[in-house]
Amino acid sequence: QVQLVESGGGLVQTGGSLRLSCVTSGRLDNVYVVAWFRQAPGKLRELVASIRRDDSTNYADNVKGRFTISRDTAKNTVYLQMSSLKPEDTARYYCAAMDYGDSQYLYWGQGTQVTVSS
Repeated sequence: QVQLVESGGGLVQTGGSLRLSCVTSGRLDNVYVVAWFRQAPGKLRELVASIRRDDSTNYADNVKGRFTISRDTAKNTVYLQMSSLKPEDTARYYCAAMDYGDSQYLYWGQGTQVTVSS
């Protein structure tokens, strides 16, 4: 089992920045990728960014150039630095992990709320 705990959400004005943190624990040796998802009310959950064990990253088109995913292996923490925030970034942000050999994210955190005011 893998546990994930998110933090860092809050209320920010348009154009502002926030850094989300995802602290991971448990059986981490088999984790292949950690990702950030978000879900706004009435909308489908969407993948925001992901980082693999080799530090390769992927981003959704609507956050490229504004968000950066990174990890600190010593702290077992994955970060999502968000800049130039827009009201449409308002959502609950979730951290998720996928093991080697799996095709789904089986491990999820409780999420942290990000609200961007206009």
